[in-house]
Amino acid sequence: MNPPIRVAVTGAAGNIGYALLFRIASGDCFGKNQPVILQLLEITPGMKALEGVVMELLDSAFPLVHGVEISDDPNVAFKGVSQAFLVGSRPRTKGMDRADLIKVNGPIFTTQGKAINDNASSDVRVIVVGNPCNTNALIAMHAAPDVPRERFTAMTRLDQNRAVSQLASKAGVTAGAIGRMGIWGNHSNTMYPDFFNATLGGGSVVEQLGEEWLKGEFMGTVVNRGAAIIAARGASSAASAASAAVDHMADWWNGTNGAWASMAIPSKGEYGVPAGLIFSYPVTIEGGVYNIVEGIEHNDFAKARIQATVDELLAEREAVKDLLV
Repeated sequence: MNPPIRVAVTGAAGNIGYALLFRIASGDCFGKNQPVILQLLEITPGMKALEGVVMELLDSAFPLVHGVEISDDPNVAFKGVSQAFLVGSRPRTKGMDRADLIKVNGPIFTTQGKAINDNASSDVRVIVVGNPCNTNALIAMHAAPDVPRERFTAMTRLDQNRAVSQLASKAGVTAGAIGRMGIWGNHSNTMYPDFFNATLGGGSVVEQLGEEWLKGEFMGTVVNRGAAIIAARGASSAASAASAAVDHMADWWNGTNGAWASMAIPSKGEYGVPAGLIFSYPVTIEGGVYNIVEGIEHNDFAKARIQATVDELLAEREAVKDLLV
């Protein structure tokens, strides 16, 4: 059994946090031989609910859980952590557009980024789940100048999983038959699920499923899936988002063995994307280090989609420029 690692989860009493904690505690994320100390952050009004979540965690008697600590102070919650799931954020309310949401969430992630900078372990890895996650990750990264920028990521694995599911369903196969599905750009309806480079049973997805369906129903379903779930259940994705966060961090921890995974990471100008944006690319991971897949070719359709999501992220960055000190 390995020494325990400290894992922070923010918004831990929320729906995603609730679903996530039990997956981490059971070993689904970091492995069955990796103990964890859970450090859970909530806003002050949510602390009572968080106490109930902790009761359930303790009642589950997970052997890998070597401690559970709760706080409403980010400096306490991030003390010594090596893995951080930034889940909590203010949800969009009626009449609020995306720009408004970005501005109200900005100070949250400034505070958390600074707390990570000042208190986390030197090997900390961060995934931002709370939306708008790409720009929230950008804000947190800028607030943590002493942490290497590549340690800040945002979650587009949910988009990848949704895309894989739609392809597998259409083809009548299981998800494992789909490969090389990469998500480009922002976690929003501008993101681009790259079906042109995806594979089905080792062959071309386009050749087997047809470009018309892929550009139409497939794209529409994937980019609007979150809204469809809200319409169906009256609440946003929770269990699937938690599962995607586990996939993201598990791959970062264990590696992908050559397979592609989608992660929103700090761009250095790859594929013509402006440097500094938190942009989703297909990556492979080995030894805890991710590398963008090189040599991917894009046709005019793909280039237009990527440009649209770049433009949105540039606009979001402009909206929070005062926070990017």
